Amino acid sequence: MSLRIIFLGTAGSLPTNERSLPSIVIQHRGEIIMFDCGEGTQRQMMKAGVGFNRKMIVFITHMHGDHVLGLPGMMQTMSLLGRDKPLKIYGPPGIRTFIDAITSTVSFWLSFPIEVSEVSVEGVIYDGGDYEVRAVWAEHSIPSLAYAFVEKTRPGKFYPEKALALGVPKGPLWSRLQRGMEVTLPDGRVIKPSDVLGPPRPGRKIVYSGDTRPSDKIAELASGADVLIHEATLGDELLERAEEEGHSTPSGVAKIALKAGVKLLVLTHLSARYSGDESLLSEAKKIFQNIIIARDLEKIEVPLPRGSEEL
Repeated sequence: MSLRIIFLGTAGSLPTNERSLPSIVIQHRGEIIMFDCGEGTQRQMMKAGVGFNRKMIVFITHMHGDHVLGLPGMMQTMSLLGRDKPLKIYGPPGIRTFIDAITSTVSFWLSFPIEVSEVSVEGVIYDGGDYEVRAVWAEHSIPSLAYAFVEKTRPGKFYPEKALALGVPKGPLWSRLQRGMEVTLPDGRVIKPSDVLGPPRPGRKIVYSGDTRPSDKIAELASGADVLIHEATLGDELLERAEEEGHSTPSGVAKIALKAGVKLLVLTHLSARYSGDESLLSEAKKIFQNIIIARDLEKIEVPLPRGSEEL
């Protein structure tokens, strides 16, 4: 089952020739899950081949312009291209007022309905069927959220030979067992899923920090994550400034990744002061090794956990 991360924008606050403002998408079963929507996101979507009329949900971390000002342009582009599917938008308090202000003051029409939800409490904020999105409060200069995309645990591998040996005929009863439900045979025997299935298969977890200082809450949210995408706005030499402004440095992020036991750390939201990224990478690698620095339009495939492959 394919799960792909696309980095549409990886800059912090100010776009550069190489980096657009913050936005990433996760492609999951034909669905688009977007985190943040900086200016110009719709153009990056075009360049990355991200469709404008698919089922799509947007999660905004906070109400700073570089994370939210791309929404009006993206919505107008979607309308011009004839989108008809609803667009769901989640964000902190203030996101509804922002959307209402745009749609009531800017002269453009929408070809699709918008559903806006303000997030005020931590925990599971969206259930996507086979995945869920969780939120915790980050530590920034204004209220800011961090999000986790978490696939739900799936039933284990189905063993047909065990089902046949127990007298379960091929057909609908097999399907029920594969979905984790008990079945009752004509002779009254109850067959449990554990009788014919292997161990449950864990899903994948991707965590996105938004803007934040290093946070114990984010470390907890990212525990065991396949990918932690974390801002590293300023280098270690500007640690004091980063703390004052509610941002992170590479070393601080690396400590969070180590504490959380993540598989891959991706640094993003880089200040325009850094034309290269080798110094930021080397600072983080003193603490945590499996790190990359995100680049615009880069794509990462996230494989299923070992032993959890599709069958």
